[in-house]
Amino acid sequence: MTEANQGNRAGGGARSASIARKTNETDIKLSYGIDGTGVSEISTGVPFLNHMLDLFTKHGQFDLNVDADGDIDIDDHHTVEDIGICLGAALLESLGDKRGIKRYANVFIPMDEALAQVVIDVSGRPHFEYRAEYPSAQVGTFSTEMVHEFLWKFALESRITLHVIVHYGRNTHHMIEAVFKALGRALDEATSIDPRVTGIPSTKGVL
Repeated sequence: MTEANQGNRAGGGARSASIARKTNETDIKLSYGIDGTGVSEISTGVPFLNHMLDLFTKHGQFDLNVDADGDIDIDDHHTVEDIGICLGAALLESLGDKRGIKRYANVFIPMDEALAQVVIDVSGRPHFEYRAEYPSAQVGTFSTEMVHEFLWKFALESRITLHVIVHYGRNTHHMIEAVFKALGRALDEATSIDPRVTGIPSTKGVL
């Protein structure tokens, strides 16, 4: 179930959406606003994901509320995956026809010794490339392979082209944190309204 309030030009209203997804494995309610102030209320049952989504929201200047109840007694997989699905769906709904957006972004973020790069095309064509090798398989109880799972499902459901590259780093927490900060800032830039853009930023006329 989705509810969207779409304004695709400056002054056109809030670009936002609410998503509810309930399965035998998870029960998720999520609301997302592109043109926010960096305010988040995150409850996923996965503490490290809470932290990463909070960083994503703050650095993207979005508004994000997530209330997730999942089968984390088994592991984090279903919860992390389904939140990625819901966030991607919310982004797609809130963008509407993508009129007037910048569309592209390329952001580098350092986190102490780590450096991450996120490149985005709000293209309507879902694609995901991921280049990251982490020193450890877990951060606390969080499996690092879940980063790929989250980002892949987010890119798929939002129908964006997403390239994520962790160039180097020694601390796994720092490396993943740099990714989520870069994702927030790149998405903020790519979805922002450019007053020079008339209509859809594509020669095809649609995105």
